[in-house]
Parts: sequence; C-alpha cells; structure tokens
Amino acid sequence: MAAFRQNCKQRFPIQGVNDVVWLFRQQLTDGQDPDLTLLSILIGAIEHSLCVYRSTTTDQELALESSDDRGLRLQPIFPVIDLETIETLYVKFHAVIKGSVDLTEFPGKYASRELVKRLSDVVWGSLSKSYHTDKAHLQTLFSLLTGNKLDCFGLAFAVVAGSQVLGFNDVHLSLSEDHAWVVFGEDGQSTAEITWHDKANEDKRGQPITSTIADKNWLYLNEQAVICQRGLEVAALVSGINPSISSSMDSIEMATVQQELLWLLYDLDHLKKYPMAVGNLGDLEEISPTPGRPLAFDLLTEAVQISRTTYNNQHVYPYTYLGGYLYRQGHFKEAIRWWSEAAQVVRNYNYNREDEEVYKEFLEIANDLIPKIVKIEGDGHSSTSLLRDGQVYTYLLNFYDGICQWEEGSCTPVLHVGWAKHLCSSLSKFDAKVRETCRVIAEGESESSDESEQSDADAEAEAEAEADAEASVHTANTTSIPKTKTQTKVNGKQKSDTPTPTIQELSSRVSQTDSFGKYSDKVNPNIAVLAQSCSEAIINPDYLLGGGEPFTGTVAMAHADGQGQGHGPISSSSGSTDNTKLEVSEFLSSKSRDSPFPGMTIQSLLKAESPADMTFLRKNLQKDSFMPEFTGNKCSHDKLVLSSQKMKGLKNLLTARKINTNAIQLHLTAQSQTLVRHTKRSSNIDREEFVGLRKRSRRL
Repeated sequence: MAAFRQNCKQRFPIQGVNDVVWLFRQQLTDGQDPDLTLLSILIGAIEHSLCVYRSTTTDQELALESSDDRGLRLQPIFPVIDLETIETLYVKFHAVIKGSVDLTEFPGKYASRELVKRLSDVVWGSLSKSYHTDKAHLQTLFSLLTGNKLDCFGLAFAVVAGSQVLGFNDVHLSLSEDHAWVVFGEDGQSTAEITWHDKANEDKRGQPITSTIADKNWLYLNEQAVICQRGLEVAALVSGINPSISSSMDSIEMATVQQELLWLLYDLDHLKKYPMAVGNLGDLEEISPTPGRPLAFDLLTEAVQISRTTYNNQHVYPYTYLGGYLYRQGHFKEAIRWWSEAAQVVRNYNYNREDEEVYKEFLEIANDLIPKIVKIEGDGHSSTSLLRDGQVYTYLLNFYDGICQWEEGSCTPVLHVGWAKHLCSSLSKFDAKVRETCRVIAEGESESSDESEQSDADAEAEAEAEADAEASVHTANTTSIPKTKTQTKVNGKQKSDTPTPTIQELSSRVSQTDSFGKYSDKVNPNIAVLAQSCSEAIINPDYLLGGGEPFTGTVAMAHADGQGQGHGPISSSSGSTDNTKLEVSEFLSSKSRDSPFPGMTIQSLLKAESPADMTFLRKNLQKDSFMPEFTGNKCSHDKLVLSSQKMKGLKNLLTARKINTNAIQLHLTAQSQTLVRHTKRSSNIDREEFVGLRKRSRRL
C-alpha cells in the first residue's frame, strides 16, 4: 500500500519550481510506483494558491484597488507549501478510502468490477450535491478533500488513486480526448465506467465499455484510447493542470511548473504514447520557448506522428493543435491543410450529442478562423493570394467532406445553415479559374474513365483551338472585320468562357502586310514557326513582354524569300537565316521585370492570360517545402476524391465558374435542422488581433 515516504517529507516546505520538479523526479525514478495521492494533492495545492485564490477577486474590487495594490496581488510569487497541509489531506484521503472499503470482501490479488464500483460510489458519495462540473481547477484530490468537488477526469483519477491506496495496482486510467474510465484485471482488458460525461446518468458506473459502444464513437476513440501505467497517469495529472486565473489571464508560475514537469516526463519517455500531453507541451513552448529544447512546431508534429503510429490515426486534437499553431504564426495555407487532416480523422466517427467539445473545435475553425483567413487573403489582389491557390481550394473541400461524412450515419445532424453560409462565402471568394481547374472525383468512380473523358475533351478542345487559330489567321489576311464564332461547349462550358490560347492571340495581333503596307495573302513565316514550335519548346516570357527571343535557348527563324518581303527575322542568335526549323535547348529560368520567372509547360502556359498568371500557375505546382508531405490519400495538389454523399452530390457545383449559393445551402442542410446560436466575437478584422488568439483549454 502507498505511504508517505520519508525522503519526500524531508523536501518540505516546497518553495519553488525546482522543489516541485525534484519531488516528481524522485517519485518517478526511485524504483517504486509514484504516489498518485501525494502528487495530486501537491499539484492541487499549488494550483489553488496561484490560480483559484487570485480569481476570487472580482473585477469591481480590482477597479477600486490602486495600481500598486493590484500589482502586488498579481506579481510572480510562488506559494510556500508546508508539510503539515499536505500530510493532513493525505491522511484524510487514506482514511476515507480504507474506512469505506472492507478488503475481506475482495480477497483476490487483482481488482474486480465490484471493487471498482464500490470505490467509485465512495468518491461519488463525497461530492457536493450541486456544482458546475465543467468549472476549472476541479481535477485534483485537493479539490475533493477541501471542497468536495471533482470534474470528470478528477473522479476517474481518484478511483485509481484509491485502488493504489488499497494495494490494487492493476487499476489504471484509460483516456480519450474528452473522457476517462479505468481498465483493470490480470491482463488489463476489463473496462469500467467511473464518471459521467455531459448529462449522462450516474447509473453507468461500473458498466463495461464494449466494442459496440466504442465503435465509431469519438468519446472512446474506436478503442484507440491511451491506456496508462503509473508514469502516464502522472503525465495525465500534469497535462491536466489549468494555469488560468480568469478567461483572459493565466498564471505564469503555474504554467512554468507545468512546462518543467512535462519536460521531465518527456525526458523520462513517459510522453511517447501520449499525444495530448506532447501537444500541450508544444503550446507552452510556443508561448515561452526553452533554450536547447525542441521547437513548438517539432513537438506538435511529433504529437501527430504518435497518433498515426501508436493509435491508428484516431486522435483529432493533435491535428487541430498543429493547425492552430500555424494559424497563429500566420501560415494560413498549412493551417487549412492540417485542419483538413483533422476532418479526415473525425470522418471515422458518428457524431452524437456527447461530442460537444470536438464539435466546438470544428465549428470555430469553419465559421470563425477560415472566414478570417479568406477575409485577409481577399483584401489584396496579389497573384500569390491563397484564393488563387488550387491546393488551398482542395484542402477546404476536403475539410468539409470529412465533416459531412462525420454526420453520415449519425442520429444528430452536424451541419446547419450557419455552416453552409460560411462555406458558400468562402468558396465564392476563390478565383473562378481555380474552381474550374480543380479536379474533383467522387469515390467509387473509375479514375481511368474519368481521365479518358478528360483527355478526349482536351483533345477536342485542342483541335478546335487549332481550327480557330487558322481561321483567325485567314481572317486577318483578308478582312479587318472579326469573324463571329459559333458558341460550342468544351467540358460542359461555353467555349467563349475558356481562356484565349496565347499563340492564337499572338497570331491575331500580328499584321500580315507587305513592304507597301498592303495585306498579303502569304502568312508571316514567324507565325508559322511559332505554331510549329509551340509543341516542342517553351515560349520565352521576355518575348511576350516585348523583347528577347520567342523561345528559350538558341533560336534561328527564317523569313520568306530572304529579306525582300519586309518580314525580318525575329532573332537569329546563330547568324543563320536559311534554316526554317527551330533549335530549342532545354528550358532555363529567365527573368521578367526583376523577378524570377520559373519555367512552365505548354499546358500551363495556354491556361494563362498574362505573364503574372503564368508565374502564379507555376508557383501552385511547386512542392510546398514548409511542411512534411501531405499524407491524406484523398487530396493531392489540385485533385480531390470526395467520400461523403453530400459532397458527392455537390461535385459539379463546386467546380463551376459561379457558385450557386442557394443550391449548395439547400443540399448541405438537407435533414440538418440544428441551429446553434453563438455570440459573434468581433467585427474587427485586424490581422494581429486574431492571429494571436489563445487556444481553448481542454478538459483532459
């Protein structure tokens, strides 16, 4: 049975962060199981002194105090925790547990379901009858012993600590991202509910968590919860520390204690299976980096990796942690990318009313953070705006595809009209060409058939473009009146809506005149050379801007009948004017207006209407070097595979030139009558104000 060790008593009184770290290190490394009761009471005493006492002063009282008194009240002072206080509460908890459980009724070496149920009843009986269970600072035994209050996590932790007091060391915590229960037995495979969640009834205590209950249920993570040993239970205690004094103020000292203890646990390898704790450490490092330690970004990506390798990629919060960090750093594209990954995880579950916390997370992302990103990017007209980035568009659609699939098969709808309005608003802000060029495929469709249809359509469009180019040249040689073109459809769009090919536009602008200024029946040989070489070479962007050679590399162009027809050569770097065939070397990057102009393919060139567009299209094809490879198998570059029924039905609307807002809203909100009212934060869209938003605290 656990007992207050003598070497721990000698460390009191606790007067600083170093004393706390020393005590935890001694408990974790002396060869015995750490005393959960002692550590929980100690953390609770420190948290109460640094956070709860300060928060009892009302805003009105602070307003009446002088600035000096207010500064003294909130200045960094670590409390002195004496041995008498801790030992008194320690003995009290032991007395309550041992006095309420008769061990002669439970003779086995391992805990039984009846014992677990008895312990949970004892703790339940000690709680106050009415209090707000979601209030902060209720997760430690200090709160139970001094105020008879515990939250969901605190109740489960108290049962595990009580089992340790009785000598049953097979009872351990099992943690999801918003719930806690216990596992027990010789093989640790038996499970039992200990506490409530949301508005659940008390009679769940002691009931097993079967695979039927856990299947597609985010509250139990599809049986991929964190199963704790003693070191992980200490990590859960530390990760659950809440340094908030009020909704707008945190305790620096309490946050420092939490950060130092998490690093201790990290160094002892107690966090290698706990992504939530690693994510919390990453958040603390973002606020106050520790010299010589991994960066916040590295810790947050490590949390994602733990979820993928250890828990079959069933944890949502590591992705939202990483996305929130990137958002606060101003890396909006990567933030949307990882929020999209979070939606790919949540699609594995069915939504229900108990998923309130993760619902709030996605609601904030969809209806608050993403619209603010769109607002920022839409304020300017830069060619590098995310609203002209096809990858960002596919990430956004992938995000909503995951949310829609989360709703499928659920008794409770997720999407209401508020979600649909913000989606339509965001989609409509993207450049029309980005929507049109985004390739969206419904899951189950044959990709090969889709590609063949696309290639046939492209071939037809190319043939029509060549025919139009020839007609345009003939018209320029015979009359100045433009020819009326027949409106044909290409890929479901009017041909007039498609961008004019660059070669065709050039051919229509070059006058076919002889030396006397009259129109000639002969086609300018430069046009013929351009048409011949467009499939073999890359056009030099400097030429489109009015200077340089038409193609990159060394070019030799002929002119009809020597020099006598008034059609001088465009350029002749080799000095030869007799050769009518281009000699085009491998494309090299050139420069345009003092900025790099990257190489392009002829397909991307024909989609552009200006050199600026060509630069932008090329940038979209370059691999993002800031983040690791996108691991989702449904979204890559400008291609997306939709899985949810709602998004499949919207496939054509999502890639249309104009967004049909009414149709999208009606389709998304079909059988979704939930209407959530929430206060709008602020109409101020100043970038610095919301890029630095604080992360909402977690229960666990």
